[in-house]
Amino acid sequence: MIPTEEMSARRREIEDKLKQEEETLSFIKESLEKSDQLTKNMVSILSSFESRLMKLENSIIPVHKQTENLQRLQENVEKTLSCLDHVISYYHVAKDTEKIIKEGPTGRLEEYLNCMDKIQKAVEYFQDNNPDSPELNRVKSLFERGKESLESEFRSLMTRHTKPVPPILILDLISGDDEMDTQEEMALEHLPESVLHDVIRISGWLVENGRNQDFMTVYFQIRSVQLDRSIKGLKDHFRKNSSSTGVPYSPAIQNKRKDTPTKKPIKRPGTIRKAQNLLKQYSQHGLDGKKGASNLIPMEGHEHDLRVKHLSDTLSDKHGPVAGRDDVFDIEIDAYIHCVSAFVKLAQSEYQLLTEIVPEHHQKKTFDSLIQESLDNLIMEGDNIVSAARKAIIRHDYSAVLTIFPILKHLKQMKPEFDQVLQGTAAGTKNKLPGLITSMETTGAKALEEFADNIKNDPDKEYNMPKDGTVHELTSNAILFLQQLLDFQETAGAMLASQETSSSASSYSSEFSRRLLSTYICKVLGNLQLNLLSKSKVYEDPALSAIFLHNNYNYILKSLEKSELIQLVAVTQKTAERSYRELIEQQIQTYQRSWLKVTDYISERNLPVFQPGVKVSGWIRMFYFGQGFNDGLEELCKIQKAWAIPDVEQRDKIRRAQKTIVKETYGAFLNRYSNVPFTKNPEKYIKYQVDQVGEMIERLFDTSA
Repeated sequence: MIPTEEMSARRREIEDKLKQEEETLSFIKESLEKSDQLTKNMVSILSSFESRLMKLENSIIPVHKQTENLQRLQENVEKTLSCLDHVISYYHVAKDTEKIIKEGPTGRLEEYLNCMDKIQKAVEYFQDNNPDSPELNRVKSLFERGKESLESEFRSLMTRHTKPVPPILILDLISGDDEMDTQEEMALEHLPESVLHDVIRISGWLVENGRNQDFMTVYFQIRSVQLDRSIKGLKDHFRKNSSSTGVPYSPAIQNKRKDTPTKKPIKRPGTIRKAQNLLKQYSQHGLDGKKGASNLIPMEGHEHDLRVKHLSDTLSDKHGPVAGRDDVFDIEIDAYIHCVSAFVKLAQSEYQLLTEIVPEHHQKKTFDSLIQESLDNLIMEGDNIVSAARKAIIRHDYSAVLTIFPILKHLKQMKPEFDQVLQGTAAGTKNKLPGLITSMETTGAKALEEFADNIKNDPDKEYNMPKDGTVHELTSNAILFLQQLLDFQETAGAMLASQETSSSASSYSSEFSRRLLSTYICKVLGNLQLNLLSKSKVYEDPALSAIFLHNNYNYILKSLEKSELIQLVAVTQKTAERSYRELIEQQIQTYQRSWLKVTDYISERNLPVFQPGVKVSGWIRMFYFGQGFNDGLEELCKIQKAWAIPDVEQRDKIRRAQKTIVKETYGAFLNRYSNVPFTKNPEKYIKYQVDQVGEMIERLFDTSA
């Protein structure tokens, strides 16, 4: 059981807590009553405030509406006044701008364009709001007058500041890619910067506001004349200043060249001039079958110097100074080649200028018109070259094809740049250069084929044969012609390939072209060999015929070996070198047989056998043979001394071989019969010692001895 004291303590504790709770409850009740009273007071205050606000609103709203109406009325008045000022300003535009428009835009373009903008706005206002107003006609007339002045200013600026590009600058531009570090250094300034700015502003205004495209016609006409005059000026520059040493460039390029390795200037190989000379001379006297002969005989040493001097004298006497005439001819060809390059560079520069002045959607058409005259002149000149070549080929003057080679080579090299420059132009414009290239290839291929045929069919046998059996001019000219092809292998191969209709030609490659050229060269050499064989039969003496063939075959072989022709021939005929050596050896053997009629007199098989007691009459044959040897030796030496073997090595080789044979036979004869008492005057029959015979043979083929 819980003790009584403890229970009493707990009761007192509970009673204390209850009393505290009652006090708390009483406090809460009092707080609620106060809160209710405060709420009632707030509601009363708010109700009173709401009532007052309503009264205030009912008083202010009418005032606000009146103020708003007043503000709106004020704004309308201000707008009306502004519109009136704006409209009135249109009526003053003509008066305010007329003086400036009459005086023109020169020297104050921006001010002039601002006036034109004001006039244009006035025209638009009157058209929209008062089309019957006399002011409309006035501002329209002023606008048209101002537009004409702008067009006139555009034409004047372009005319006054467009000048041909000096030839020296064009040459620098052509060489700029290789001579200068950057292309910007070689950029052309066609118009001064201030003028270019004005021209661009005028063109932009005319397109945007003037709805005018006539200025584009003015632009391309003026720039077209400038482009054509620039190219013609370059051509005249060549005629006046070019020489065999090259074309003068500006000091900037000259100084650059001292320190910078560069590509050689565009120049036709110097050997072409020589080839054209010789081939033209030959075509006049050889291939066409006419009477007459030149001295085009390649030789070495003293003989060569004499022949060349005689040739130079002959040509100078007949035709005047050859070098001077051909320098002019070379300049014309070089000028054309440089003009082709100049056209590309100048056209590129013209297009860059045009893009700044002409709107984008008109640029290609305007550029097409701009370049037409210069391009047509360039193509026409090329066509004239082709036409002249065709006429020359008809006359069997095959030197003309050498004119086409360097031009065609350069045109094909420049074609990618041409195509890039002409991108976007009309098809007719793009096709002009390919048409010229095709024409040149066709003409060149025809010349090559006709040259090969004429080499085979050259009829001249009697009048143009060298009396000394040296190299025929047909041979020297044929080889010289073929050597020129080395500088234009790809071009010549493409010429031949252009005429092929086989499937392999359609997929033509450089290797295919090289094989065609090799086949062509072998064809020419084969035709030449057949013709030489036919010509050799003109000689009555088989030995001279052999010397003639030997000289020509040897000249062909040496010429092939000294140039790259032998490698080109080997592409399709690998045994050509060996074949020529065999032919040369055959002719040497044929020539050596001419000495049999001399050595047979003293050969052991034809001489009597010496026996004691034989009658003296038995030795008559020996006398006869000894005298026959002397006569035959003297006769052959006299005849063959006038023959020629230009090749020193071959000449010495043939002499040595012949000396060995004759000296051995004659020495054996002397050793056997010199002591035989067959006559009281042995010197009458034995006139020469062995060494003397050798000396006589040593003087063969030497007209100066």
